Order: sequence, then structure tokens, then C-alpha cells
Amino acid sequence: MIIPKTLQKAIDELSKLPSIGRKSAQRLALHILRADLNEVRNLSDVLIDLKENTQTCKVCFNISESNTCEICKSEKRDKTTICVVEEISDVIAIEKTNEFSGLYHVLGGVLSPLSGKDADSLNLSELIYRVRNGEIVEVILALNPDTEGETTSLYIAKLLKPFNVKVSRLARGLPIGGDLEFADEATIGRAVLSRIEI
Repeated sequence: MIIPKTLQKAIDELSKLPSIGRKSAQRLALHILRADLNEVRNLSDVLIDLKENTQTCKVCFNISESNTCEICKSEKRDKTTICVVEEISDVIAIEKTNEFSGLYHVLGGVLSPLSGKDADSLNLSELIYRVRNGEIVEVILALNPDTEGETTSLYIAKLLKPFNVKVSRLARGLPIGGDLEFADEATIGRAVLSRIEI
């Protein structure tokens, strides 16, 4: 069967999304094709709005609609504790547990020489600045429990040693090689509450 160019373009673009293979992309494209035009316009508008009206928080590198995210601005958050995560999706996962009331710092990855991620490509200097110039008492390293996450955690712990802050990491409730984004809320919540000092 010859697929119309417009449908093929849609499939090609949708298959670029994470976790979307060619078959899923085709199902999504066909669903959009069958949907009411207003639904498709709403989806299009929401995606454009997302892209145009969100940015990275200048303090913690979380997603935000202004220069500073709602978590950093909140007076209800514990300003003495920073939870260091790999990606924005990890902030969302931890926030869903309602177990952590401190601040965050998104690294934007982990140390991974094979992927071209070195210390300079992560938001580490900004973390050091926050610890040096803030009222930080504890830094929780909530990185994925895999080789790169462990290496990055040890590297950060070494960087923070001169600042006399408590450095802890999530307890071993999370599976080795797993991702925070895919863990259930109860497991993440227990891991946050049962963190251990490094």
C-alpha cells in the first residue's frame, strides 16, 4: 500500500518521540487523522504553547513559565535542603510522592564519557554556587542507581566535601539499573524518606 505523503510525514515526526516506535507512530497519526479538526487544533495549540511559554528555571533548571520556577519561589519549601536529580522528569516523579518539601537541582544528565557527558556539560558549577552562597544544610543525591548515576553521585559528594554539608542519597528501594521516571510513587516516597548519608 502506498501511504499518502502527509500521513508518512506525520508518522516520521511522531516516531521521533521517545518510546514511540513506527507502529505506535502510525496508530497516533491515524488517530489524529480521524479526530475532529478542533481536537487536532487544540493539541497543536497546546504543543506550541508548551514550547513558547516554558523555559528553564534560572536557579534549579526545572521547567518553568517564568525565570524562577514555582518550587524555588515557594515560601513553604525547605530552603536548607536540595535534592539533586538527573532530569526534569525526576522532579515530577519525586513531587508526586508528596514526601519531599525542599528544593531541587536538575543536572541535565550524568557523567557518561561514552555519551559525551563530562562535568562541564552538567549544571554542577551552579550547584556549587547554591551550596556555597545559600543556607544549605543537606544535599540529597537522587540519581538513578546505575553505573553512571553512582559515579556522578560520588563525584558530587567529593565536590561538596569542603562545604561541610550533609550529603545523602536515596535509600536502596529503587532497583539497580532502573529509572526514577518509571518507578511507582510508593517506592520513590520510601526511598526519599529512607535516604542514607554518603
